[in-house]
Amino acid sequence: MKALVYTGPESMEIQDSPDPSPGPEEHLIRVDRVGICGSDMHAYLGHDARRPAPLILGHEAAGTIVGGPRDGMRVTVNPLVVDPACSYVQAGRENLSPTRQIISMPPREGAFAQYISMPWENLVEVPDHVPLTKAALAEPLAVSWHTVRLAIEALYPTMDRSAIILGGGAIGLAAALCLRAMGCEATVIVEPNDVRRDYLKSLGENVVAEAAGMYPLVIDAVGIGSTRKSASDVAAPGGVIAHVGLGDSKEGLDVRRLTLQEITFIGTYCYTKQEFRDTAQALFDGRLGPLEWTETRTLDDGAAAFADIRAGRTPAPKIILSPWD
Repeated sequence: MKALVYTGPESMEIQDSPDPSPGPEEHLIRVDRVGICGSDMHAYLGHDARRPAPLILGHEAAGTIVGGPRDGMRVTVNPLVVDPACSYVQAGRENLSPTRQIISMPPREGAFAQYISMPWENLVEVPDHVPLTKAALAEPLAVSWHTVRLAIEALYPTMDRSAIILGGGAIGLAAALCLRAMGCEATVIVEPNDVRRDYLKSLGENVVAEAAGMYPLVIDAVGIGSTRKSASDVAAPGGVIAHVGLGDSKEGLDVRRLTLQEITFIGTYCYTKQEFRDTAQALFDGRLGPLEWTETRTLDDGAAAFADIRAGRTPAPKIILSPWD
């Protein structure tokens, strides 16, 4: 099969890779669409030791089951594979399982390829009216769904629910959509890149170049020192900071202010199996909007897509690759 392989820092190559061999209780999936994630970019830049080259990246996939009794079923893929015997899994917190595996990290190759194999429990059927380009957004939307749920649940009940989101990429925009789906209408996105900011404004989002003011809910969808500092500065007393970005692990958080003003800081990662299904259903029902903020390219153009994202030349928050075009 054709695959886009990460071969070293800032190097991606189209290669002929072996077709996957589905294990017990697994299905072969023809990948029709797969999104480029920020974690793929971290690997591409050589910043993620968990993803060593050579490796097929990509975990935001949607496609069609090939063979078996479910042949032809359109599905979106939960890329997190867990051991059902794990205590965290049994408690419904699959995202924290120490045994978790995710496609695009060894030992599981990713979805920048024509085929992957996945357990049935990781697949959600996609209704006929939903394009697979949109179905591939279920994974990044689920990350934001989990983040927003945790933030709202941690907020003191009498506090206002206005929110500021640091970062206008896919996770930041998805957080704005999830906030509104959960009843938080007043949201502002901070995006310093002019090209991306103008694009988000064209979607009707409230977008500014710099963070200012005070907000009960703060979503850091970038996760670098400067955004942690901004989060510390704009979180209202008694508010909540939900930190979902994984840009770096440097300083920036004002722990003294968080302590003196009882600001809750939550580190968030991934999502549970139920949250993935809840997000997919919200997507199918249209509760997360039209989701028309993607750009589709061929898998052959994948290396150029990574370079364009690296250079800040892509206005759309999400580039989705098509392995068969």
